[in-house]
Amino acid sequence: HQAMSTPNVSGSHPAFFILVGIPGMEKSHTWISIPVCMMYSAALLGNSVLLLTIVKERSLHEPMYIFLCMLAVCDLLLSTATVPKTLSVLWSLSTQISFSGCLAQIFSIYFVFVAESAVLLAMAFDRYIAICDPLRYMTILTRSVVGKVGVVALIRSFCIMFPPIFLLKRLPYCGHNVMPHTYCEHIGVARLVCADISVNIWYGVAAGFLSAGLDTLLIIVSYALIFRCLWGLPSPRASPKTLHTCGSHLCVIAMFYTPAFFSFLAHRFGQRVPQHVLISLANLYVVVPPMLNPIIYGVRTRQIWEHVAHLLRLGGLGSRA
Repeated sequence: HQAMSTPNVSGSHPAFFILVGIPGMEKSHTWISIPVCMMYSAALLGNSVLLLTIVKERSLHEPMYIFLCMLAVCDLLLSTATVPKTLSVLWSLSTQISFSGCLAQIFSIYFVFVAESAVLLAMAFDRYIAICDPLRYMTILTRSVVGKVGVVALIRSFCIMFPPIFLLKRLPYCGHNVMPHTYCEHIGVARLVCADISVNIWYGVAAGFLSAGLDTLLIIVSYALIFRCLWGLPSPRASPKTLHTCGSHLCVIAMFYTPAFFSFLAHRFGQRVPQHVLISLANLYVVVPPMLNPIIYGVRTRQIWEHVAHLLRLGGLGSRA
């Protein structure tokens, strides 16, 4: 089953891969596709409304909301890089993906993941300054600083993600091209290789710890400093609004990192975790945070909520006129 050879093998890698979907749950593919499709639609709608609101409303052109825009863009890209292909596999429309298309998908997913991790770290730094040094907030987080943070995040993502793509391209596949997954994923593709993949596994571990792992550590440090700051003050200097956004940010962080680390470790070291569980998790991971992030921020941040309501009222009036 695994070694389904293709007559069209270019060099050492197959011309295309066949994505099986969720192994053992093929009969339920159509049912599984319904929540995936609904969550993806909600993610597209929520993040687009969030972006539109922040872009149109001048009073929201503050560092915190600009970082929120970056987060929304990352969420849109992460779900769009995976879900359309996943749905075409679940609906049995197209289970093939070309070799280069597969590598492009792997690059996109991890590139966006590492960039989103950097944005969450930048948001933690933003909250730290807003609470512990509010008077210098606008002088530290200027437009150019926020822009540079975005550029650095993209450069770091590219540098981390280029080597594994290069590695996957160079490895021999011996005609193995059937992948038990709904989209291309680094270790999933590496497992089809008929050569030693320990370099891929250890590079993946190192890259994970140097990007998301390091970011998580720095986020914990910034929140430790925030709480130390709050407890050290006789009267809270930070407004309830600022503290409220910390809550939203912590919710988003928990949703982003928890499944990612679980999936990351289970793929590499959890041989006992059933495959359909891992693949179902991988699918939820690319739609659930992108769907919930705009809801968490939209509902918990009054300014955004008010402006969204205002935009919707305008839309309603426009359609009536």
